[in-house]
Amino acid sequence: MKRNRIMIAALKSGSGKTTITCALLQALKDAGEQVVAYKCGPDYIDPMFHKKILDISSKNLDTFFTGEEETKQLFLQNYTPQDFAVLEGVMGLYDGLGGIRKEGSSYHLASITRTPILLVVDAKGMGRSVIAAIAGFLAYDKEHLIKGVLLNRMSKGYYETLKPLLEEELHIEVVGYFPEQKELQLESRHLGLKLPDEIAGIKQQLKQTADELQKTVSLSAITKIAQSAEALDNGLREAAPTITEKEHPVIAVAKDEAFCFYYEDNLRLLEEAGAELAFFSPIHDSALPDGCDALLLGGGYPELYAAQLSANSSMLCEIRRAIQGGMPVVAECGGFMYLHTSLETRDGKAYPMAGVLDAKCYDTGRLVRFGYIELSEKEPAFLPENGHIRGHEFHYFDSEANGTDCVALKPVTGRTYACVNKNARWFIGFPHLYYPSNPAFAAHIVEIAAQYHKERK
Repeated sequence: MKRNRIMIAALKSGSGKTTITCALLQALKDAGEQVVAYKCGPDYIDPMFHKKILDISSKNLDTFFTGEEETKQLFLQNYTPQDFAVLEGVMGLYDGLGGIRKEGSSYHLASITRTPILLVVDAKGMGRSVIAAIAGFLAYDKEHLIKGVLLNRMSKGYYETLKPLLEEELHIEVVGYFPEQKELQLESRHLGLKLPDEIAGIKQQLKQTADELQKTVSLSAITKIAQSAEALDNGLREAAPTITEKEHPVIAVAKDEAFCFYYEDNLRLLEEAGAELAFFSPIHDSALPDGCDALLLGGGYPELYAAQLSANSSMLCEIRRAIQGGMPVVAECGGFMYLHTSLETRDGKAYPMAGVLDAKCYDTGRLVRFGYIELSEKEPAFLPENGHIRGHEFHYFDSEANGTDCVALKPVTGRTYACVNKNARWFIGFPHLYYPSNPAFAAHIVEIAAQYHKERK
């Protein structure tokens, strides 16, 4: 199966991958290509830029979450021959699980999807050392996937001097350079980039950046690299278990400025298992969607909207009554924080929340948990016996009620710790879970939603 594709990777974080990727996606879209985007790793925000600002289909791929074969199938899912796929890497090209393993790295993803790599090199402040740095990355590329180099934050004059040296000494194509773009600032905060809607004029900024990119970077050279990608076999995937159409439960999904961290494949699996998704806003809506049978409260930045969430007392009351009345609920990180009695922000102010958990959630001012985990239940309910599901944690807040019903395993160190508040219908805690790593989890959510639907009849 032939599919034009390219990965935008870099020597390290902060090299400009996201800016270059977004500019390239826009430029390819302007050129008439049918572009789709993927993000390597667990990051939620970069796909939001791809999808919300550029209006380009985007989702995550992660070889730690789903292994080699399943990740490849997720990449090929909904494939059309017209697709031009752009994969945005994570951190440095070879940086994977724990910084030392190949799983979760950009290179591992490129390897299993046989995707040619365009290496973005932040050349500011460097001279001939750029050649040595690139030479090292090429030497480590055992599968010869790096097919081109783009020099970021470089002047035209120095580029014209360096390009022929690079190509002559390293036998690698240099597709162009990109001057420093001081007017485009993708600002960061503690969980990564600011959200697209928080950056004034971002859509126009990225359009201008795409126009600038085309002046100094060869789109034809990039397209040629993408076209060199070899064909992939498209094996058959096992269909997700579904419930009958008569048991078609509605899952209310919180989605607004405060709750926006969702993996596209998580939502897809819920739908494939038979659920109907109804989106609502805990900030702006006064009530849950009519007839909903379960709640999904994803992550995000509730701390930034604590005053608005707390002021919406009708929604807080309705969610509390629904859960206390038996409605199933899955809440991750920001959604978990929302279910506490109060949320204390960095300035020390405490805001009343839903009160499902009789506990306070508070800002610690430091990173509490970070990185990949493998989660198992002490008593099986949402997962099959001896089953596990993979996920990720990244939070500065902590809770007086982190839960003790599951065990999180750190895959590199082997360290374990208790987490998650769980019963027959609750799964509430800090971990962000990736449902394709164990589709039975999604199927169980839909099953208990269907049971609740029957009870209410």
